[in-house]
Amino acid sequence: MTQELINQKKEDIQKDIDSHKIMLYMKGNKDMPMCGFSNQVVHILNQVGVEFEAKNVLEDEVLRQAIKEFSDWPTIPQLYVNGEFIGGCNIITELYQSGDLADQLK
Repeated sequence: MTQELINQKKEDIQKDIDSHKIMLYMKGNKDMPMCGFSNQVVHILNQVGVEFEAKNVLEDEVLRQAIKEFSDWPTIPQLYVNGEFIGGCNIITELYQSGDLADQLK
């Protein structure tokens, strides 16, 4: 995996984030999350009742590395809203419990 491939994938990430109001990078997909943290974030987004786009980092090792570099955040899932990195599972859970997440997503 070259840095050139990673940089190309970062451009794709930027396009995804620019194209979708709510973008989730996760393990698995919306219908079948492949880790507990991704499952929890999908559940929260569904509870809030918002539509979101998701990409499965398990299908693309370059994407999996590139998203970590793109956000400077070491873990998956990662949520972006209106082009801004919001955080991973713990931050999303805290925002949801406080009611702040629903405000950000509406």
